[in-house]
Amino acid sequence: MANRLAQTTSPYLLQHADNPVDWWPWSPEAFEEARKRDVPVLLSVGYASCHWCHVMAHESFEDDDTAAYLNAHFVPVKVDREERPDVDAVYMEAVQAATGHGGWPMTVFLTPDAEPFYFGTYFPPEPRHGSPSFQQVLEGVTAAWTDRRDEVAEVAGRIVADLAGRSLVHGGDGVPGESEVAQALLGLTREYDEQHGGFGGAPKFPPAMVVEFLLRHYARTGAEGALQMAADTCTAMARGGIYDQLGGGFARYSVDREWIVPHFEKMLYDNALLCRVYAHLWRTTGSDEARRIALETADFMVRELRTAEGGFASALDADSEDADGKHVEGAYYVWTPAQLREVLGEDDAAFAAAYFGVTEDGTFEEGASVLRLPGDAGPVDAARVAAVRARLLAARDERPHPGRDDKVVAAWNGLAIAALAETGAFFDRPDLVERATEAADLLVRVHLGEVARLTRTSKDGRAGDNAGVLEDYGDVAEGFLALAAVTGEGAWLEFAGFLLDIVLEQFTGEGGQLYDTAHDAEQLIRRPQDPTDSATPSGWTAAAGALLSYAAYTGSEAHRTAAEGALGVVKALGPRVPRFVGWGLAVAEALLDGPREVAVAGPVGGELHRTALLGRAPGAVVAAGEGPGAGAEFPLLVDRPLLGGEPTAYVCRHFVCDAPTTDAGELAAKLGG
Repeated sequence: MANRLAQTTSPYLLQHADNPVDWWPWSPEAFEEARKRDVPVLLSVGYASCHWCHVMAHESFEDDDTAAYLNAHFVPVKVDREERPDVDAVYMEAVQAATGHGGWPMTVFLTPDAEPFYFGTYFPPEPRHGSPSFQQVLEGVTAAWTDRRDEVAEVAGRIVADLAGRSLVHGGDGVPGESEVAQALLGLTREYDEQHGGFGGAPKFPPAMVVEFLLRHYARTGAEGALQMAADTCTAMARGGIYDQLGGGFARYSVDREWIVPHFEKMLYDNALLCRVYAHLWRTTGSDEARRIALETADFMVRELRTAEGGFASALDADSEDADGKHVEGAYYVWTPAQLREVLGEDDAAFAAAYFGVTEDGTFEEGASVLRLPGDAGPVDAARVAAVRARLLAARDERPHPGRDDKVVAAWNGLAIAALAETGAFFDRPDLVERATEAADLLVRVHLGEVARLTRTSKDGRAGDNAGVLEDYGDVAEGFLALAAVTGEGAWLEFAGFLLDIVLEQFTGEGGQLYDTAHDAEQLIRRPQDPTDSATPSGWTAAAGALLSYAAYTGSEAHRTAAEGALGVVKALGPRVPRFVGWGLAVAEALLDGPREVAVAGPVGGELHRTALLGRAPGAVVAAGEGPGAGAEFPLLVDRPLLGGEPTAYVCRHFVCDAPTTDAGELAAKLGG
């Protein structure tokens, strides 16, 4: 019999709809039930493509005896962290403060007032490596709740008080300047892995936002070291196992320093950020490899993640069925020499093994290898590589595919819109711009809908129940602004302005600090507020970037002031933890450069417009259009006459404008950084 999760739109919650556990979604009714029954709440947080979430579900939540105990002594609540990042953030902060580490699945025991008092992540079905079994934990918590209630209340009160004392006041500290950016660069240089690219040791995550900062810093200052770190990191990832050498697109992270073996899940946000960063690397260096990776990653997103409604799904699972029908990680992606021979025959298999680094011992489990480009095969025949890739891809397509998390997350779709719009414009792929536009249409139609506030998720064209958080507003505005620059359609600038006005009204506190949830959102035990960039730009830095661009487009003082207020956090964190505020540092580079405002009085898609989009000046905004109506679409185009009847470009920054030009070469020189 299905439980209450059957009524939800989250693929993760729907995976648990047939559990014998009597799950509730996060709701006031669940806590009311706990109060009525005088039992604690078991909060279990995960997401659809999380490997250990599946393991714990299979071992414990599908077990009738465990479920019977849980149902008798707790109100079990299941949360999809991707639908409710606010709930996840608040309790993850408590888990990390109490245990020194966190992760998913996250298991937290709460009072009926939602105050946490006992924490963990994955609990095994039997005691293991010094960790108690899940059943022991349940029995221990029940005993404490029954016999030592005062102690539980004291612990919960202390944790909540500790969390309340952590409020951030980074705002109004002034904006990051040259010295903070220089210190950040120095910090990155210290953590840079010269041998393998990237930063830090294993596991190694793709540092898309840090690379964006390095490219912008190079464009503004000419610092060769910054470009070198960016380019070498991108090359190492593109040639590693973290990149899907057959189908395009990036896995979540590498388990080793060398980028050889990935954690195989593929997330929309990683691929959107990396697609855009490789397009920007090509814009900076002209690298053929960067162009190829940007386009293959864009094509992967459209082919594998696009939904029937025109949005982009959240993720592909790491696990899929192997030849024996067992669900194992990486089964879809890895190859043995024997499998190569089966598809390609002896000669081509030997060639492919050398080219893709497939060995008899294997680089992954049970003698299988992750395809990569070790680069020691000498010069290769490009036509032969293409033919081999095509045959392997066709054979792989016959394997059972990884599961897909079909929900559409507003923020991540905003990142995808920006990436596809720019990649399409740079490489003359109007189909990619079209896909970006369709996703943007879906966000306006379904996620904004009639309520005029952004909804966090949708599935099958139906809006979910959860309010958008700051990162949704910031990233969607970013996507709309990129789309406005590429298409010349001022409606996208208008929609971005609408979202950013809500940021000013609902998410901004004293002195420029920002909150992850709106003033009128559901009140949790603490109002979440995280300015650090992790897998995606934080809501804080995403909003800062979009506010700055919007101010450059419109001349709005309020938006410029809000962006500067928000960047106080980058002044504080940039020199100390540059790897975790990469997007914030990229926005700081745009601020230090102006950013430049480029108005092209001339046809959208014409030579001057294209030249403007290819300009490397950090965070430059571009408006293009012709005719008397252009100024109504873009304030930047007001009073921009043609020179001698020719398309004309105007470049301004800091309230000062260069002489207008009709010459694309001259415009390119003005925007070279």
